[in-house]
Amino acid sequence: MTHPLMPKATAVWLVENTALSFEQIADFCGLHSLEVQAMADDEVAFGMQGMDPISAGELTLEEIERCQGDPGTRLNPAPTRTPVAKKKGARYTPVSKRQDRPDAIAWLLKNYPEMSDAQISKLIGTTKPTINSIRDRSHWNTANIKAQNPVSLGLCAADDLEKIVAIARARAGTTHKPNIVPEAAPAPTQPEAAPEPKVEPTAESLFKPVSEDAPADEATAAEPESLLAPDGKKAE
Repeated sequence: MTHPLMPKATAVWLVENTALSFEQIADFCGLHSLEVQAMADDEVAFGMQGMDPISAGELTLEEIERCQGDPGTRLNPAPTRTPVAKKKGARYTPVSKRQDRPDAIAWLLKNYPEMSDAQISKLIGTTKPTINSIRDRSHWNTANIKAQNPVSLGLCAADDLEKIVAIARARAGTTHKPNIVPEAAPAPTQPEAAPEPKVEPTAESLFKPVSEDAPADEATAAEPESLLAPDGKKAE
């Protein structure tokens, strides 16, 4: 359930003008019952002008009367009420972990220099002056600061860190891409020379007549080996 646009002013009006219990008013306004009781005792919100939730369209008179008759019930907003989304406040860091924030800031500045001060502040709930003092080593406890991962310190979740780092790298244009080495182009292959066709001897080439004017060596070469004697002379 969303709370009134002005919860404390609404609570002041309900305390002053209704008989609702502190718990009912606190539940409707998103406050603690002790805070509502302090308003009734003028300990807090002293002099604050109350806001009428009926005229603002956040409650109906019938609903107030119903809850006044039964302190165990809770107020329901008017059906025609326009819900107002609650603004997200600053990130809360437990007191026990606040002393670890300088170590986390030093780690982020060292490992992710592309992150802006606003992103670091949002991630671990710190301030820009603190970040600047750690960056220029003017922090009062610089000598004892040791860079440590904020995830291991419990100051943020790993998913939140990865998301902010991705955004910071995209803005800075430093998104890491895998180094792909192009493969060397294969050397062009030489076309293999076609083998010379083997000429088969024929009867015509074996018994080709030799001209009388041809040299003796040619005449001898033209004779088939089968017709030559062992001494190289023509067989009779």
